[in-house]
Amino acid sequence: MKTLTVFTPTYNRAHLLSRLYKSLCNQTNKDFVWLVIDDGSIDNTSKIVSEWLLEGKIEIEYRYKENGGMHTGHNLAYKLIKTELNVCIDSDDYMPDKAVEKILDKWNACKIKKIAGIVGLDATEDGEIIGSKLPEIAKGNFIDIYEKYKCSGDKKVVLKSDIVKQFPPYPEYKNEKLVPLGCLYNLIGSKYDFIYENEVYCIVEYQDEGSSHSIFKQYKQSPRGFAYARKLNNKFSKSVSIRLKNAIHIGSSAIFSKDLRILSEKNRTFLNVMVFPLSIILNIYVRYKISNK
Repeated sequence: MKTLTVFTPTYNRAHLLSRLYKSLCNQTNKDFVWLVIDDGSIDNTSKIVSEWLLEGKIEIEYRYKENGGMHTGHNLAYKLIKTELNVCIDSDDYMPDKAVEKILDKWNACKIKKIAGIVGLDATEDGEIIGSKLPEIAKGNFIDIYEKYKCSGDKKVVLKSDIVKQFPPYPEYKNEKLVPLGCLYNLIGSKYDFIYENEVYCIVEYQDEGSSHSIFKQYKQSPRGFAYARKLNNKFSKSVSIRLKNAIHIGSSAIFSKDLRILSEKNRTFLNVMVFPLSIILNIYVRYKISNK
């Protein structure tokens, strides 16, 4: 059995997948399987993946599911993964030639009990790190990356598969297509540390139609998913300012969902209600941003 699963949830991205496929074929270490989760694509994704399967250059698994959003693709992937480690590489991104080699070398050199995986870096094609580098320490939990060490930008998270399976999947809300993925990493980080590694594991290119560029629209369309992530963050955050910010966002999500019960939160309902006027202002701002795009 391979050691690493590289999994890719994809929806109508057949025109982009070939770049990722080529990067995986170019890996200096082939101790991985590529798991493609087709999230209900209606383009020729199935056809091109079938062609790559016949080429036999790398081990590929393909699964089709009804469209449900990125987080539902992650949920299915975590059910299917059998390898020791896993990492998600989005359909519009790709891996540097030595990425798998670096991941496995680091893991084999630093296996420690109570470690959930490795946090590495994303970068652009011209080598610019997304956000900031990680702190120069061996390990720590996930939420400290942003709160304690004030890092910024998306990071590439390699997870130990048996540890992921200890935690509940992302919730799947009716008529919603997004739950912020970082909430699972925060949940895992509440019990396990991660190895911090300032190596680039993924080259990213944000698409105009992708979730990163349509975040305000996604925020409006998936209010329960965003509220879930904010409430989960509140459980582990030590920052008063972040808890206040979360409360404002929870109120805005309640407005978008037309369900004020979302304001209810253990030990924090009073705060959510008190800042609700600010939630209204935020909600108006989000609507304005959507209408002017």
